[in-house]
Amino acid sequence: MPGIRAEIRVDADGTCPVVEAASDRGSPSYTIARSVIANAPERVSEEFMLERGETPATSVELTETFDYGSKTMYRFIRDRGWGCPCETVEQFDCPIVDLHAREGTLYLVFHAVDMDALQKTILTLQDRYPSVDVRRLLRSEHDPPEDNLVFVDRGRLTERQREVLETAHTMGYFEHPKNANAGEVADELGITTSTFSEHLSAAQSKLMDAILDI
Repeated sequence: MPGIRAEIRVDADGTCPVVEAASDRGSPSYTIARSVIANAPERVSEEFMLERGETPATSVELTETFDYGSKTMYRFIRDRGWGCPCETVEQFDCPIVDLHAREGTLYLVFHAVDMDALQKTILTLQDRYPSVDVRRLLRSEHDPPEDNLVFVDRGRLTERQREVLETAHTMGYFEHPKNANAGEVADELGITTSTFSEHLSAAQSKLMDAILDI
C-alpha cells in the first residue's frame, strides 16, 4: 500500500509521561506498546523501557512490570484526550510505528497515507508544540513514479543557511544519537549557538514549505 514514512522530533516536555521519565532519569526511554483499553475505549495504556534505577517521577502513576537486562519496563494508564503528540498524529489516522524519548524530546516515526495527511499532521503539531523538526521523509517504493519525486530549489536557501545545513549534516548533528551538539556545530561555523539555531530553523522551514508544497 502506498504511503509516506515520516520521522520527526517534537519538543514535548510537560505533555508526555515518556518524555518526563527520560528527562528525570537522564537516559532515553523506548515505548514498546501503546493501545486503547478494550473495555474502556476512553483510556489508553502505554508501556516503555528505561535504564534500571529508581522509579522516575512523572505526572502519571507508573507501575513496574518486569526487568529486562539492564532495563525496567513501566506501564501507565491515562485518559485519552491528554493532548500529547501521539494523539495528535493518530487523529489523522497515521499509525505510529516507533516512539522514544531523549533529553526532553520525543522522536516519532509514523506512516501517512499521502502528502495531504502528512501536511495536516505536521502543521497541527507545529501549532501545538514549540519545536517540530522533520528528520526524514520516505515514500513507499510502490508509489507511481510521478508522485515519488519532490523537487527542492536550493536557491530558496541563503548561502549561509546551506553552509549551516551542510556543516550540521557532516558533523552528525542530525544523527541519533547525535555525533555533535548545537554548540559544537556553532563553534565549527564560528557563530553563536543561538545564531546557529536561527539559521537552522529558517532553512528547515523553507525546506518543509517546498516538500509539503505550502
